[in-house]
Amino acid sequence: MEPGSGNKAGGSARVAVVDMGTNSTRLLVADVNETDVREIERRSTVTRLGRGVDTAGCLAAEAIEEVCATVADYIEIYRPLKPEHVIAIATSAVRDASNSSAFIAELRERFALGAAVLAGADEARLTYSGATHGRTERDPTLVIDIGGGSTELILGSGDEVAFFASLQAGVVRHTERYLSADPPQADQLEVLADNVHDLIDEALAGQTLPTAKRGIAVAGTPTSLAAIHQELEPYDPTAVHGYRLTRDAIQHLCSELSSMTLSERQKVTGLHVNRAPTIVAGIVILIAVMRAFGLDEVEVSEHDILHGAALQAASAATPAA
Repeated sequence: MEPGSGNKAGGSARVAVVDMGTNSTRLLVADVNETDVREIERRSTVTRLGRGVDTAGCLAAEAIEEVCATVADYIEIYRPLKPEHVIAIATSAVRDASNSSAFIAELRERFALGAAVLAGADEARLTYSGATHGRTERDPTLVIDIGGGSTELILGSGDEVAFFASLQAGVVRHTERYLSADPPQADQLEVLADNVHDLIDEALAGQTLPTAKRGIAVAGTPTSLAAIHQELEPYDPTAVHGYRLTRDAIQHLCSELSSMTLSERQKVTGLHVNRAPTIVAGIVILIAVMRAFGLDEVEVSEHDILHGAALQAASAATPAA
């Protein structure tokens, strides 16, 4: 992969980020400087790389092939845009899989793409950076990133992180573990919620933390809820970014969606058909986090680990890949 011709005038750099998450494979191409991330192209494909990892302990061959096909498509999208920096990151599913090194080697051999498997701490740091970049508020803020295999909780003020935790709770992991019925049964939802509460309690044990004054929620669960709540068809990121959801509204959506069969959820306006299988687990996780931190509402953000990784890559002296 050929980098572009160097930094652009005005101190900006064009960056391409490929994020291979447990549930989705995503692309961001942006012009980045110290104060702004200007998106040129953004794509998201539900590839469910983490399917079965929680039980089998390894990445499934068909999931690897689906992600590789998506990465190939993304390369064809970003290559004509001539980014100076190209980086690829992988998170929870790849961290947990016994064959992660083989997957990373395959990306290198097929695409000459050097992917970094992020530790939970690095994932949390980049997510917080992306979600809070450019904000002037200094009140304690909780950033909530519900992924397919893990949930990152980051509490900070301004640029300073006071606390982070990477919970082994995610929409793919917890759907596979707990929600076997269609529609999910009440006792299954209760056990799922209890597990998330236990994980949060364990993470917070012995911690003395400032009270979160606001919450920012990123990734597919909150953005889907914002789209459903507004009945967006098609999806409109400008309407989703900055949208506020109360806990009461989220609980109402949880009741509605969890009472539906999968086929019924797939027809809900604002919900992408490929997110229908895992959205209920995501909502239960989100509600549990909001209750634990005393948040009555969250602000939904389109700015997440993609932005954080782009900011980091743009500030590096050499290309990250």
